[in-house]
Amino acid sequence: MTDADHPTAFNPEAPLPGAPDPWRGSSMPAPRVGPPWAMTEMIAAEPAFAERLLRRLAAPDGAAARLAAALLQAAIADTPIRIVGCGTSEHGAQAATLILAAALAREGFEPRVEAVQAFEAALVPQRGGLVVGISHEGGTWATNRALEAARQAGSRTALVTVSDRSPGAALADLVVTTEEADQSWCHTIGYLSPVLAALAVAGHVTGKAPDAAAVRAALAAGTGGADAAERVAARLADASHIVVIASGADRPAARELALKVEEATWLPTTMRDLETFLHGHLPATDGTTGLVLILADDHARVARVERAAEALAAARAIGLRAAAILSDAADAALLMAPTPAGRMRAALPAGLEGPAAALVATAVPLQLLTERLARARGTNPDPIRRDHAAYLEAAARLR
Repeated sequence: MTDADHPTAFNPEAPLPGAPDPWRGSSMPAPRVGPPWAMTEMIAAEPAFAERLLRRLAAPDGAAARLAAALLQAAIADTPIRIVGCGTSEHGAQAATLILAAALAREGFEPRVEAVQAFEAALVPQRGGLVVGISHEGGTWATNRALEAARQAGSRTALVTVSDRSPGAALADLVVTTEEADQSWCHTIGYLSPVLAALAVAGHVTGKAPDAAAVRAALAAGTGGADAAERVAARLADASHIVVIASGADRPAARELALKVEEATWLPTTMRDLETFLHGHLPATDGTTGLVLILADDHARVARVERAAEALAAARAIGLRAAAILSDAADAALLMAPTPAGRMRAALPAGLEGPAAALVATAVPLQLLTERLARARGTNPDPIRRDHAAYLEAAARLR
């Protein structure tokens, strides 16, 4: 199936639909008999979407600026800042935590910023300070419970979401809207949106807005890696399971890749911290195991590269099918390290540094690898298997 088989060819430059009015949760994506999936189109849309969103959130009197002011107020008062989410949005919360903590640190603060899984945050609510929810549609039960509990405990609340008409938005004192909704349930726009929102808020904190064109260019470079993703996918498609390893600011991306692969391809996948992987987990691997290293974080790169090289050497001794998503600098430093399943490039955006650069650079490659794995395994990523009766019934039993 090709783009020509669709009644209307997808335009990656056009804005995506927002939330329905009146608000309701999204419906299962329309079935397709083959790629391009809705997920494929969402990946293609990300460069233009990123530029639109960053330019809009740069407004000095907008919601992103107000959230930046709330963060600064919490930092000045030395009160805690908690960022919460579930699933892909939990990884978005982890990414946002790194980006915002780095921005506050550049302004001379030692911020008390932490990412907490939303269900746990609801059970032990933060008292005082600021709690920021990440929820793509704004209807996630656990995230809304966390916001409600935080508000009752005396915290100020905020939400990053598509629409200010969602149930979650009603629980937030501040709402940063991303306005354009993911059209696939295997969220890609849903992961990138909070990363971009955090970039914009960080720009207001530091007074240095991210270069929207440079971010677009880096994401576009990522979309050009489809051939490399296809080669890696071909080597991993029949693996018994996949282990994703990462360190530092690359860990949210590694967690997101593990989730994406399980949602889209039904292939058991787990994430391990780079160092943790080497302490007891190797005996569960063999020649049927796929391994993906993500390394784009430039902080302490020499130490991370050295340990990654040792991990790849250990993987070769066992016969693992090792692949990597690497920045140019990491790729050069790991030139002789064994990655028999192939490599993908993570293009760092010009003008960004620290966690922000790595998190933007790895977003599209991890998504492209997932999408090509789905093609290689013959699965449709869009409904995350809820087009099968048992999985639809399982989802129906959840709030």
